[in-house]
Amino acid sequence: MKTQRLGRTGLKVSELCLGTMTFGRQCDEALSFAIMDTACEAGVDFFDTADVYPVGGDASTVGRTEDIVGKWLKGRREQIVLATKCWGAMGPQPNDRGLSRKHILAAIDESLRRLQTDYIDLYQVHAPDLDTPIDETLAALDDVVRQGKARYLGCSNFQTWMLAKALWTSDKHGLARFDCVQPRYNILFREIEHELLPLCRDQGVGVIPYNPLAGGFLTGKHMDNRASQAPSSETRFALEGRAGRTYKKRYWQEAQFAAVSHLHEFFSARNKPLAQVAVAWVLAQDGITSPIIGATSPEQLRQSLPAAELSLDEEEMAVCDAVWFELPRLKDPMVALR
Repeated sequence: MKTQRLGRTGLKVSELCLGTMTFGRQCDEALSFAIMDTACEAGVDFFDTADVYPVGGDASTVGRTEDIVGKWLKGRREQIVLATKCWGAMGPQPNDRGLSRKHILAAIDESLRRLQTDYIDLYQVHAPDLDTPIDETLAALDDVVRQGKARYLGCSNFQTWMLAKALWTSDKHGLARFDCVQPRYNILFREIEHELLPLCRDQGVGVIPYNPLAGGFLTGKHMDNRASQAPSSETRFALEGRAGRTYKKRYWQEAQFAAVSHLHEFFSARNKPLAQVAVAWVLAQDGITSPIIGATSPEQLRQSLPAAELSLDEEEMAVCDAVWFELPRLKDPMVALR
């Protein structure tokens, strides 16, 4: 597994990042441990989680993923570059969510407790909080860094103007800045290429995209459900509540099914698994640091890992690139779901 430099920083991370949002709901503790073991054995030393995970959970499950990751980390903390996030609702009170100074300072301490560590390598805000001034958020995060509780800062689901404003605010006030951004990006969704990626390349901001497999849609495993329109149970598309609805709105459309069918047919003839192709395509894009790949079993993770060694030729890249320009443009809901 190769390593990449995270933006302009000196931090090195594996070129694939393990996403953990399935831990604690779709995967029990033992299965989660097995997935992390598999990732570690393959050289993946970059793990991403969030205080609000597992996805598709409720008030009774928030924090469960961090608990599981923390237990696994015992005795091997220094082997892993650990990233987590705050923003989501962690309780019923108004200040139990968002990016206020009050919530950030409480959230980092709770994440450290659950993860059983005294520092986070990359501490990220999960989504924008338009009710809180960005200077308040960044000042609180700067304190987190100065206190040694986090090494680097990042943001997720930020639009380009939001990241630009945050970088300007940090520069103006001499505050620790966002050195990483975590956006949605894959063959079926490439909005970040217009402005966000150019900004990140110019400003030396690392990019760790989520959904490189479109929530599993780009593996082709949902093609058998195309006619019935009923997702298989225990996939992200079948999750109860907002999570499942959001994934279906993003990808469960006839145009997306047709695109995946075309890609699957083309790459099957070349003996290249579509799951690996999709991740390899993201890796090949200029400015990408480390795509986040998740799994619900070690076997599923092993299917994605070879993408790090897969090269796509000019024709194959062109086939992948052409898909986006044939798809209808759908409004992307500003939600922090992986």
